[in-house]
Amino acid sequence: MEQPILLSTPHIGEQELKFVKEAFDTNWVAPVGPNIDAFEQEFSQVVGSKHAAALSSGTAALHLALKLAGVQPGDEVFCSTFTFIASASPITYLGAQPVFVDSDRISWNMDPNLLETALAQRDKLGKLPKAVVLVHLYGQSADIEPILQICDRYGIPLIEDAAEALGATYKNTSPGTWGQAGIFSFNGNKIITTSGGGMLVSNDGDLISKAKFLATQARDPQPHYEHTEIGFNYRLSNISAGIGRGQLAVLKDRVAARRRNFDIYRQAFGDLPGVEFMPEADFGTSTRWLSCLTFDPQTTGINREQIRLQLLEKQIETRPVWKPMHLQPVFAHCECINNGVAEDIFQKGLCLPSGSNLNNDDLERVVSEILNLYTK
Repeated sequence: MEQPILLSTPHIGEQELKFVKEAFDTNWVAPVGPNIDAFEQEFSQVVGSKHAAALSSGTAALHLALKLAGVQPGDEVFCSTFTFIASASPITYLGAQPVFVDSDRISWNMDPNLLETALAQRDKLGKLPKAVVLVHLYGQSADIEPILQICDRYGIPLIEDAAEALGATYKNTSPGTWGQAGIFSFNGNKIITTSGGGMLVSNDGDLISKAKFLATQARDPQPHYEHTEIGFNYRLSNISAGIGRGQLAVLKDRVAARRRNFDIYRQAFGDLPGVEFMPEADFGTSTRWLSCLTFDPQTTGINREQIRLQLLEKQIETRPVWKPMHLQPVFAHCECINNGVAEDIFQKGLCLPSGSNLNNDDLERVVSEILNLYTK
C-alpha cells in the first residue's frame, strides 16, 4: 500500500538538534534559558520588529495582545471571519464579543471597504470596537495599509494575526509588524514549528515587557512569590525555543519549497475550466503555506467534498478551506459584516498537500489523482 501523503507535516533538520542538545547539556530544560532570548532576538530581526515574546502558542499571543489593547467584558472586537477559530476565541476569553468582517477577492482577507463602512456606522452610534484583529490567511498578507489608516482614524488598535504568514511580505515588509501587536504560530503544521508555540511582536517595548510579565504568572519583583495581577502560564520552553532557532535558520528554504508546490499544482490545474487558485495580491509575496484552490461544481461536474473524499481513499489528505467564523455554531449569535465572499470560497475551496518536505513523487501522485478525477 502506498504511504499516506499528509497535508502539512513538520520538516525538521539538523540545526534544531544542535540547539536542543545544548539545552540538555547545560540543563536549561526549564521554560527559561538562553535559547529563549536568542530566539526572540533572531525572530525580531527576521520579521523587522523591535521586540518579541516567545509564548506557548499563537492563541496565547493573541490573548495577551487583546488584553494589552484594553479589551474588557462587554466590548466588541472586529475580526476577520475567514480564519481558524483561534483568531476569534481569545476575544471571548476576555468576555468581549466578536464582530466578523468578510473578505475581498484579491487576497481572501479582510475587505478594507467593508471595514471602513462598518466603522463609520459604528462611529455614528458611538459604539466603536475596542480592537480589530486582522488575519493574514494561508500565507497571504491582507492589504494592511488602508486597514491601519482606517483604524488610526478612529483610534482603534490593530492586532495582526500572522499565524499563517511567517515569511510573507507586504510592501517589502513582514505582515504582523504594522499594527500595535502581531502574533505568529509555530504549531506543527506551520511554515516552521517549535512543536507548539507562538510569538508576540511589537515595536512597543513596554507592551512586550508587560506581556512577558503576564505570561509568567504575573509574579511581582519580590524574593517571595507575590502577585498583584492575575497572570498566565504562557512562556515558551527553552527546549522548544531551540527547535525554533534551527527552524528559523531555514525559513527562506521552507517558503521556497511551499511556493514550488503551489507552482506545480498551478501548472497542472491552472488551465482547467472551473478551477481557480488563491490569488497572490500585487502588494506582496505569499508563502503559500497551504496551496488552496476552488472547484466550481457547475463547470467541473464534481464538487470540493467529492474530490476530498476520493483523494482520502487514495491516502491523500486534503482539507476544506476554513469555515467562516460567522457560520460556526458557537458564534451563531455574533454579527457579521457580510458580502458573501468567504461563504462562496468555503463552499468551493480545498487545501492540497503543501508540506515543504513533499518530494516529486508525492506531488506527481497528487496531480495524477486529481487529473483522473477531473477527466472522469
